[in-house]
Amino acid sequence: MLFTPIKIAGLEIQNRFIRSATHEWLCEEDGTPTQALGDLYETLARYDVGLIITGYSYVNPIGKSSKRQQGIYSDRFIDPYHIITERVHRYNCKIALQIVHGGRQALVTSEYPVPLAPSAVRDSSSGITPEAMNVQQILKTIEDFAQAVRRAKAAGFDLVQLHLAHGFLLSSFISPYTNRRTDNWGGSVENRTHIITKIIERSRELVGEDYPIMVKMNATDGFVNYGLNAPECVEVARLLELAGVCAIEVSGGISEAGEIMAQQGIDAKEKEAYFKDYARMIKEAVDVPVILVGGLRSKAVMDKMITKGYADMVSLSRPLIREPDLVVKFRDKGFDRAQCISCNECFNENGVKCSRVDNHIGEESV
Repeated sequence: MLFTPIKIAGLEIQNRFIRSATHEWLCEEDGTPTQALGDLYETLARYDVGLIITGYSYVNPIGKSSKRQQGIYSDRFIDPYHIITERVHRYNCKIALQIVHGGRQALVTSEYPVPLAPSAVRDSSSGITPEAMNVQQILKTIEDFAQAVRRAKAAGFDLVQLHLAHGFLLSSFISPYTNRRTDNWGGSVENRTHIITKIIERSRELVGEDYPIMVKMNATDGFVNYGLNAPECVEVARLLELAGVCAIEVSGGISEAGEIMAQQGIDAKEKEAYFKDYARMIKEAVDVPVILVGGLRSKAVMDKMITKGYADMVSLSRPLIREPDLVVKFRDKGFDRAQCISCNECFNENGVKCSRVDNHIGEESV
């Protein structure tokens, strides 16, 4: 099943492997993508990754979350991204642009000293209390996202992914922990999802009904007794499908909840696929493809996730940093497990790379 094609909104993906969005630190400080970023994506395409999802691209400078993060807040980004999509399309590979607003996790700068969020809930991991957005700021953000979708289409991306996970702005609207609003943008699950459905609605006005819009969503914030969790995440997924979302990547965790996202020490099959139960719940509730990310290392586990109905596709980040040729190794060379040891040393501000290899095709360093 891992090597069978699948369609997302009529778009055929050659296999079930997705390169999950990863911040690469490979852009200029103003967000302009570089040749090095294109090199990385072309390498993944050449080694038969079915779908590449780019690192998160911010839709407004106030929503920038990291140094050397990708931007998509101006039309001047269209041409440099178009060069990258053309490189990827030389191969049988599709590519999506992930778009984001940092919200309460945005960088604090002299120009933007106070981050924006649905509610003024202190971030215990940073000590920063954001400013609660007014309605005008919410409407401006909806337009920022929609214009980013338009730019993504113009740049040749096959589809776009809205980042609704990991505590960034849209994630914090969905979560009852970070969204304490009492107006139409808070309260019920439907109200907390309202900003996303409006982004999709406005995007459709700009790019038409057929351009695929997928999401990466939190199924859990990672807290034990509060925050987003089941069954609310299933209700969110249903609302997103009704709004026209074409696929749902299931993830979880925000920084305040500890090491929930990129978990370390994934050294046994039992530790893999740590969001699988959420993915199955959502898959049973929606008809669009469901994508599972989180600690996938073994070919057998990945295949089980699909054949046993947990997900339709598998999404990898750290294993493809160490071995961009992993799909080929699984398919043609008899490999049954990725070499990644989940140490997280690949998240390098000088450019994402595995600290244990010298090159970028998974050969051991000496």
